[in-house]
Amino acid sequence: MAKIAQGAMYRGSVHDFPEFDANQDAEALYTAMKGFGSDKESILELITSRSNKQRQEICQNYKSLYGKDLIEDLKYELTGKFERLIVNLMRPLAYCDAKEIKDAISGVGTDEKCLIEILASRTNEQMHQLVAAYKDAYERDLESDIIGDTSGHFQKMLVVLLQGTRENDDVVSEDLVQQDVQDLYEAGELKWGTDEAQFIYILGNRSKQHLRLVFDEYLKTTGKPIEASIRGELSGDFEKLMLAVVKCIRSTPEYFAERLFKAMKGLGTRDNTLIRIMVSRSELDMLDIREIFRTKYEKSLYSMIKNDTSGEYKKALLKLCGGDDDAAGQFFPEAAQVAYQMWELSAVSRVELKGTVCAANDFNPDADAKALRKAMKGIGTDEATIIDIVTHRSNAQRQQIRQTFKSHFGRDLMADLKSEISGDPARLILGLMMPPAHYDAKQLKKAMEGAGTDEKTLIEILATRTNAEIRAINEAYKEDYHKSLEDALSSDTSGHFRRILISLATGNREEGGENRDQAQEDAQEIADTPSGDKTSLETRFMTVLCTRSYPHLRRVFQEFIKKTNYDIEHVIKKEMSGDVKDAFVAIVQSVKNKPLFFADKLYKSMKGAGTDEKTLTRVMVSRSEIDLLNIRREFIEKYDKSLHQAIEGDTSGDFMKALLALCGGED
Repeated sequence: MAKIAQGAMYRGSVHDFPEFDANQDAEALYTAMKGFGSDKESILELITSRSNKQRQEICQNYKSLYGKDLIEDLKYELTGKFERLIVNLMRPLAYCDAKEIKDAISGVGTDEKCLIEILASRTNEQMHQLVAAYKDAYERDLESDIIGDTSGHFQKMLVVLLQGTRENDDVVSEDLVQQDVQDLYEAGELKWGTDEAQFIYILGNRSKQHLRLVFDEYLKTTGKPIEASIRGELSGDFEKLMLAVVKCIRSTPEYFAERLFKAMKGLGTRDNTLIRIMVSRSELDMLDIREIFRTKYEKSLYSMIKNDTSGEYKKALLKLCGGDDDAAGQFFPEAAQVAYQMWELSAVSRVELKGTVCAANDFNPDADAKALRKAMKGIGTDEATIIDIVTHRSNAQRQQIRQTFKSHFGRDLMADLKSEISGDPARLILGLMMPPAHYDAKQLKKAMEGAGTDEKTLIEILATRTNAEIRAINEAYKEDYHKSLEDALSSDTSGHFRRILISLATGNREEGGENRDQAQEDAQEIADTPSGDKTSLETRFMTVLCTRSYPHLRRVFQEFIKKTNYDIEHVIKKEMSGDVKDAFVAIVQSVKNKPLFFADKLYKSMKGAGTDEKTLTRVMVSRSEIDLLNIRREFIEKYDKSLHQAIEGDTSGDFMKALLALCGGED
C-alpha cells in the first residue's frame, strides 16, 4: 500500500482487504480462469478489492501454487480495455509507471501527454522507485531513453524532474521567495526573449510550499498569475509541461480531476489516460480527486465513468472510484470547504478586477475628433483609424470626443459612424461609443422588440450588473424610450421569470458582507422545500438569490452543500426548467465567479458552426473596462486556448481587428 505520512489521513479509495489470504485468492483466480471462458466478474471483484501490496502477494503465491505467471494468464484470458486495466492493477505502481513511459517513447512518435502527466506529478520517492523499476524491467536507463526521444527545453525539464531532488523544506525563506519572483519576472516578462533555464531551475527544484508562496507573490508583483506568464513566454510541449508542474504544485488532486474530466468529455474516451489515473491514484488521493471533481464539474466522477464506459471495464473502474458522490450522504463534508475556497479565490474581494481598455495617456479630444472626421470624409472610409481611436480610449474619453466632434463640425459623430461603417464592425464601434448604461438599455430594448423575446440577453444583463449599474440602466431606459424598464419587462415576460427579472431590475440587492447565522437560515429555507413543489421552490430561491449580497450568497452556497450534499447549481438544474432555471443558474454562476461566467458566454458564442456575433459584441463591449483581463485568464484556464486565438479563428476583417484591440493581448 502507498506510504502515508505520519499523522496524515488515508485518502485512497482502495484499502487492504481484511482477513486477507493470498493462497485463497490465488486459488479463486485460478478457478475463475480454468476451463472454457473466464469468470470476469469474480476476477474484477477480487482484484479491485485488494491493495497493490496484497496483489503482489497473490502473484507470488499463484506462481508457487501453479508454476504459472498470473499476469500472463490474465492477459491470455482477458481482452481490450478491461485486460489493460486489470493487468495494470496487478503491477507494482512503480512498474506500472515504467510500463506507461516505455509505451510512450516506443515506436514511431512520442506520447508527450503521458510523459508530462507522470513526471510532473510524482514525488521524489515515487520518481526514485520509477527509475529503479524501469532499469529492472527493461535493463535500460530511463534518463538516457528520455534524452534519446525528446529534445530542447522540454527534454531538460523532464531530466530535472526525473532526478527526484525537489526540496522538501517546510520552512520557507521570505527573502528567497522574493528573489525567485524577481528572477522569474526578469527571465520572462522583462526580458527580450525568455531565459528558460531560470524557469526550469526554480520550478524543477524548489519545494511545493515555497513555490505556492512564489506564485502568490508573483501575482501581487506582476498583476499576472504565473500561468499567464508561462503561456506568454513558453510554447509547445515545454509550455504544457511547465503548466502541468504548476498545477501539481497548486493541487495534485485538482490536476488529476481535470485530466479525468478531459479524458471523458466530448465524443470518445481517452481510455489509456482514464486507466492510468484510476490505477495510480486509487491508493493515494482518489477521495480528494472525487471531491474536487464533484465540486468543479457539478457531477460525480462515478456518474461520469458510469455514463462513458461499459461492461466489466466500467464495473472495475467504478470499484476503483469507490463511491458515487451524487448519492445522498455520499458527498464528502470536506467538499463544502473546497467549494468555498474555490469560489473565494475568484471573489472580487480577493482578486482585483481589471479591464483591458483604460484612459489613453496624453488624451486630446480635439485631435481625435479631427482624425475621425478625416477618416470618414470623402470617398471611402479609413476603418483602421476609426478602430484604433475608438478601441484605445476609455468610455469617458469617447463621450468627450462626441461632444468635441459636434462642437467643431456641427455633426453627430454617431450618425456619421452609422453612415460610414456597417454590419458587425458598426455594432461594435457604435456600442463602444455609447455610455455603458445606455448601451445596456438598448440591448434590453432590442431583446424585447418584435416577435419573440431574447430571454438570454435579459438574463445576462440583469443577472450580472451591480446595483449602481442597474439603477443607471433604469434611468437610461426611461430617458431613451420614455417607458420604465419594469413596465417593459412586465409586458414582455410572464410568470416566475417575470418576477425574477423585475426583482433584479430594482437594483436593491443587499450590499456588504456575509451573515453566518442568516446564511444558515437561508440555506435551510431552500433545502426544506419539498422536491416537486416547483412554485414554492422558485419563490424561495428568488427571495434569497435576487436580494442577498454576493459575499453572503457564497456563504449560503457553502451551507447548502453541508445540509444537502449538493451544490445549489446542481439542484436548480435538476428541479427547475426553462427561463427560470437559466436565470437562477446565471445568478449563481455570477456569484461564484463572474469573469468565468462571461468566459463561458464568449466561448459558446464562438463554438461550433457559426458565430453568435451579438453576444460576442455585447460581452466584449460591456466588460472591456471592467474585468475583460480576468475573463481572458478564466478563458484560457478552462478552454486551453486564449481568447485572442478564439477570436482570430472565428472572426475576420475589421470586426476581428476591433475585437482583438479590445481583447488587449495574447495570453
